Amino acid sequence: MAEDYRDDIRRLLKEFGVRADGAIVTHLAQAPGTQALRLRFTLEDLTDYGGEVPPQRLHLEVEGTIRR
Repeated sequence: MAEDYRDDIRRLLKEFGVRADGAIVTHLAQAPGTQALRLRFTLEDLTDYGGEVPPQRLHLEVEGTIRR
């Protein structure tokens, strides 16, 4: 059972990676210029917990540069 949620996490991250790669490649092909792209990826928990909210919401940001 503990591996079920890990499989779900891996599946979601894999889908995000594939889709993000395609979106970035498309954007690079369409965006003018030769300067590097500065990107931010954000992960947020969108779950409706009702009255039982966790003490700290999941929030992660990763920023980086993609050279051309």
